[in-house]
Parts: sequence; C-alpha cells; structure tokens
Amino acid sequence: MRIQGNVRLVSPLDRLPVLPAAALIWLAALVIGAIGVFQRLTEGHVPADYGSYIPWGMWVAAYVYLIGLSAGAFLLSALVYVFDVRRLEQIGKLALFTALISLIGALLIIWFDIGHMERFWYVYVYGRPTSMMAWMVWLYTAYFVLILAELWFALRHDLAHWSARSDLQGALARLLTFGFRDVGPEAAAFDRRALRLLGTLGVPLAIAFHGGVGALFASVAARPFWNGAIYPIAFIIGALASGGALLTAVVAFFWPERGTTNHRELVTFLGRMTLGLLVFYLVLEWAEFSIGLYGQVPGEATPYQEIVSGRYWWVFWLVHIVVGAAVPISLLSLRPRSVSFVGVATALIAGAFIAVRLNVVIPGLVTPELEGLETAYIDSRLSFTYFPSLMEWLVVVFVGALMVGLFYAGYRLLPLISSPEETTS
Repeated sequence: MRIQGNVRLVSPLDRLPVLPAAALIWLAALVIGAIGVFQRLTEGHVPADYGSYIPWGMWVAAYVYLIGLSAGAFLLSALVYVFDVRRLEQIGKLALFTALISLIGALLIIWFDIGHMERFWYVYVYGRPTSMMAWMVWLYTAYFVLILAELWFALRHDLAHWSARSDLQGALARLLTFGFRDVGPEAAAFDRRALRLLGTLGVPLAIAFHGGVGALFASVAARPFWNGAIYPIAFIIGALASGGALLTAVVAFFWPERGTTNHRELVTFLGRMTLGLLVFYLVLEWAEFSIGLYGQVPGEATPYQEIVSGRYWWVFWLVHIVVGAAVPISLLSLRPRSVSFVGVATALIAGAFIAVRLNVVIPGLVTPELEGLETAYIDSRLSFTYFPSLMEWLVVVFVGALMVGLFYAGYRLLPLISSPEETTS
C-alpha cells in the first residue's frame, strides 16, 4: 500500500481474496442461470408464468428492487461529493460503483422482460413527452451517463498513480485515464469541482427517476391499489434504506481493514443511518396499509388483504417483516457497534427488500378489474394466479451472478477503496 497525502490507497493485494468454494458457487450460478437466458432468447415468454391478466412478474419486481439499490447507493455518494460529509468520504467511490452495477443489473433484467427485446431503442425515436415510460427511459440514460462520468472523476487521480504500475491494474489504469495522468493539486481540485457539479445534477436526477418509478405505478388510475400519492416518496425512502443497507453490508464484510477502530466506527455510523431509514420506511408502509385496509374499498383493500392474509402472506410476514425488519432492527438496536451484527442485519435488509417490491407488483394485478372476469374466458394465459416459473428464477440467478462478477472484478482491479490516515514519511 502507498501513502498519498493523508489518504492511504489500498493495494489490490490487500483486497478480497478469491475463495475456491465461493468461485465455484458463482460459476455454477452463472452457468445454470444462462440456461434460463437461453430459454428466454429461444422460446420467448412462453415458459414464463405471467400472462395476459398478470403481465408483470418477478422480473419487474427485481428491476424495481435493483433500481432502488442503485438510487440509494448514489444518493449516499452525494453525501460525500455534494454535501461534504467527511465521515463517509472513504465509501464515496464504492457507493458510485455499487450504483453503477445495480443499474446495469436492473436494465438487463427489464430488457429480458420486454416483448421485442431488439426494439428497446424505439423509445428514443418514438417516445413522447406525455409518456411516463418514455421519461423513465430518458432519465435512466442520463443517469447512466452521469454515473460513468462521476465515477471517472472520482477514480481519475488514483488511476493516474496506478498507471505507472507494470501489472494488470496498471494497464487498466492507463486505458481508463484516456491520457489524463496529471496528479498535481490543480488537477485534483478540478476533479473535486467536477464531482460536486455532477453530484449536484445527479441528486435530483436520482430522485426523479426512482420517484418516477413510483409515479409510474401511482399514475395507473385503473388500479386503485397503486393509485396513491405516497408511492413516489415511499420508493425514494425505500431506495435509501435498501441501498444504504447493501453498502453497509459490503463495508462490514469486505473492507480491507476489518478489525480497526476506523472500520468499526464507519460501520456503526452506516448501521445507525440504515436503521433510521428502515424505520422511516416502515412508518410510511404502516400509513399506506392501515388507510388502505380501513377504507374497505374493494379495489383498494382486496390487494392489501391478499398481502397480509392471502396466498402471498408469507412474502410479507416472513420475508419482509421478520427477516427484513424485525430481526435487523433487533440486531442493530442490541449490538449497534458490532461489525458482524451490523453486517448481518444490513445484509438481511438489503436481501429481503425484494419482498417489498414483489408486494407492490404482484398483488396489484391478482384482483380482477371486472367481477367475474376470471371465469368469463378460460385459457392457460388468462389466470389471476402467479408464481415465478423456473425460467424466471434462472434469469434472476444469471443477472445476480453477473452483477457479483462485475462487482468483484471492479473491487479487485479499480482503486475503489481508500482510508483516511495521518501523513507519514
């Protein structure tokens, strides 16, 4: 490792080692998941369990979930580069990279969901300003470009230092600097100004595009379950909670300086912040559920009843409430300064938040819009019962494995980690 000013850059040799068992599990997941991808590309939507009455399934829920992780991680990076929260300065680059990988996974999985995958570019040519879907795609594109630019400015100074190396990391650094290898104070100051500007532009953009996902659901007036003003706000708070939880878990378990006082203080701070965001989200959820059930309006109350006591009760009570809320809150409250407890708690929050997104997408579709519609026509694709097919599971496994592989490669090859330290000679 090397001392640069008051920041110690962590060498790739200090990074997360390759564990044979973990590598085999990852490779198996990638190969098995690829079977589902091949099936989707060759057989289309036929092997999927969604149909005409339930056109959105697990892939849409996973897409919303990953978009939330990305927006949450990006907004946390803004605390560093826009609001100058020095306590989180160490995780700024890692937060940006996490946002990028989550966004790639979200866009990939929703690409598998669309009917004609080869026509994804139509929205750029034929999209209309009055279309909420078109605005989402345009915002995603702007957000993707902005993350790439901001991540480049965040890494440029360190990449310029690494470009002198003669190994793989040095070759990659020379490629990614695009010839801008100035490491002087003026260049560093320019990078910081660029980061502040891009981060300032990115904050409303991240809020707009993920709040826009909530608005996309809320604007469907034909579905009273979705048609609520709380959705855009709840989506943003959920993004911060899940994205913050994911970042905290990564820092807790994979930080190169585990066991140090600095590491414990960083994890403790992130854990407390995640706990506050989770509790805030649960308050919003309570307001949504209690009002929806109290009114007893069939079109609105029936999906809530389906969530809490219907065929999907276990997704809400076991995965979301127990695994994703009760257990993590207990761990974060009882042992807030334990790195292991905080890491486990936040990993549970991040992982179980997929249940929240499933409970947004699926229950809103399982209630017939017209009484008797479920028996008016009989066909295998005309059903109000849904459970993900094997192909749907395999595609999710493939996208998850691909994201893990990309994240690991970046973690090993890029200067994403730096820790503050007093200058030494």
